[in-house]
Amino acid sequence: MKRSRSSEQTLPATGSKQTRSVTKPEEIEDDRLSIEEALNCLNKIKGSASKKNRALQGPLKTVEKIAQERGLAPEEIHNLLNIALSGKLGTVISNRLLKNLIPISVITEDSVISAVSWLCARKCSSDIQVLVLKWLIVMFDFIDQKENVNALYGFFFSFLRYDKLLPFACHVLCLLTRMESVKPFHVRKLLNLHGSMMSFRTFSHPWKTAIDNVKLRIHGTPSASQLTLKCMEYPQSQKKERNTKLIPPVCSSNAESLAESEKHKFFSLEQLQTFPQLLQNIQYLEPPAQIGSVIGNPLLLHYFSLKDKSVSRRMHYWMGHTLKEGCSWYKMTNQEDELNFKIFLEEVFKAECFLQRGFLACEEFLWKSLHFWDGCCCQSQVLQLVRWISPNSFSEMKTYLYQPLLKLFSISSLYFKYEVLESLRELLLNMLNCHMQADMATESNVDVLNTTQVDLISSLAELIHFVNRLSTVGLCLENNSTLLMNVILDFYETVSDIYLKYKLPLVIMLPTGVFYPALLSMNSATLDQLCYIMYRYRINLVAAKQKPEIKKFKFSHQICQEYNRYLSTIVGYLWTSQAFQESPCPQGIQLDPEVLEMTRVKNHRKGFNVVFHPALMGYAMLFLKKMQPEDTTLNFKFIRGARWGWYQEFLYSQGLQGLKLFIESSICHAPQEKVRH
Repeated sequence: MKRSRSSEQTLPATGSKQTRSVTKPEEIEDDRLSIEEALNCLNKIKGSASKKNRALQGPLKTVEKIAQERGLAPEEIHNLLNIALSGKLGTVISNRLLKNLIPISVITEDSVISAVSWLCARKCSSDIQVLVLKWLIVMFDFIDQKENVNALYGFFFSFLRYDKLLPFACHVLCLLTRMESVKPFHVRKLLNLHGSMMSFRTFSHPWKTAIDNVKLRIHGTPSASQLTLKCMEYPQSQKKERNTKLIPPVCSSNAESLAESEKHKFFSLEQLQTFPQLLQNIQYLEPPAQIGSVIGNPLLLHYFSLKDKSVSRRMHYWMGHTLKEGCSWYKMTNQEDELNFKIFLEEVFKAECFLQRGFLACEEFLWKSLHFWDGCCCQSQVLQLVRWISPNSFSEMKTYLYQPLLKLFSISSLYFKYEVLESLRELLLNMLNCHMQADMATESNVDVLNTTQVDLISSLAELIHFVNRLSTVGLCLENNSTLLMNVILDFYETVSDIYLKYKLPLVIMLPTGVFYPALLSMNSATLDQLCYIMYRYRINLVAAKQKPEIKKFKFSHQICQEYNRYLSTIVGYLWTSQAFQESPCPQGIQLDPEVLEMTRVKNHRKGFNVVFHPALMGYAMLFLKKMQPEDTTLNFKFIRGARWGWYQEFLYSQGLQGLKLFIESSICHAPQEKVRH
């Protein structure tokens, strides 16, 4: 759009007082004539011009002088752009001209369209193309109308193919992007670039300084009060104000969708109240204007789980940006910031539990931030995110999850250790359940291992071995805490049943650092759970032994030997009264006879059988009081022969079902039977 000189706008005054004389109209007219002559001279150049051409020096100096003194009118900028981008003046001269594109008022959208057409024609060098994009970024808010400029989105998007133009083309796209510009292939390309280009640099180019100088010459020196408003005169940063409260936005459709819904059969998100409405109108729903509104809304989470990948990409970008901006151990200035971040993480975790899968943006956040985490800030909320890590992300876990957690684990509190182990237990369960869902969908056979299952089993084995290490260290540091022991045994209860319950050929025994503290525990629930775990190991190993085609995969002769050593130990302690004797396990408990004599404990071999074990002695006392209410001496020798069986039944009646299953499967029916490979 071209404008007449009579309708041209001039830059607003920056001061109320004029300390310099205003340029006379006659002088401006003479300048215009002289710049028109200079532009005509430059436009008449034929062929390629050399920078040493003396005939060009006069017009160039005229353009530079006038542009720096009073700026250029819209028509002058339009003509100068065409001359500079035509390619006939060479890179050096074109560079000089472009650096003097200083507007006195506005830049017409016709000038921008013409400039883009020259860029697409590739008549000029790549350095000139970069300079033009920089100029558009700096002068973006001086463009009078942008409707036709927005239509050039596809042309700027095509510049992403060129490495030199890439960062500046991304910046221009950021300025131009509107709702209708969000297309799947656009989002896919920009997300691929997101990892290498997180932000855009603000250009401190001489163009801004030149505009200041022009305004000073025309309007005089600004007052002190107006200097404080100077930042409002130039294009403001496009970055949105930080959402300090990290509150997910309210669900709403965009205005265009609401208008269209009146004409066509669309169902606005504001009308969505019930699940039947969602089922009836799901094909007529449009994605919300702000994708973050999905968090905390169960109906929209259903919609999110069924919609195409473009919605997932929008969610990924929004959540990644929000987590980065709100991460309190990077940017925390007060307790309110941490509280807001906690609330946001809780909402994200609830959404993950609802969807039964994690967000990729949360995993990327964990990989980038755990190395800098102190283990205290948002402790529960951060560890909750660990529970929903995707099974496909285990290649990153050793470096970005295991190492940071291991460093914090040994120096942290008991409660932190408990939460870490609980989160890893939930992670194991979620991974196994995810496998079961996929297995049911594909109706695969447990005996046929595909590549995905092989990778999953390797990842599970790595996770279990990591927990082996944490459990041994944690029990040692926390003096075999009952709280810690409970969550550890819960973990190994899941591990013991992987083969039969989750149809994966994986058997890994619990470590000795867990087995022996549990066996010698003074807590009856701990001992009972250990017996139940040994029972489940036996059932799984016997079942696996009957499948010779999978023996070579995560199931070896060593696993059987390890189980048999544990079996011999637990039977020797609880049943045959052989405590502290020579142990078949290298890490077992063995004391020399001289040491045992020094303790002056009579019948020390019986010290951990089902009668004298510290965790079961209370039950033995109750049994004796029940059988001999008149006897106050509590003679434990009474429990022998037939009474031993009665006592055994009494223990079962007290809820010790793990002990019952272990004794019945490993002792009573087959006293000497062991699992053989």
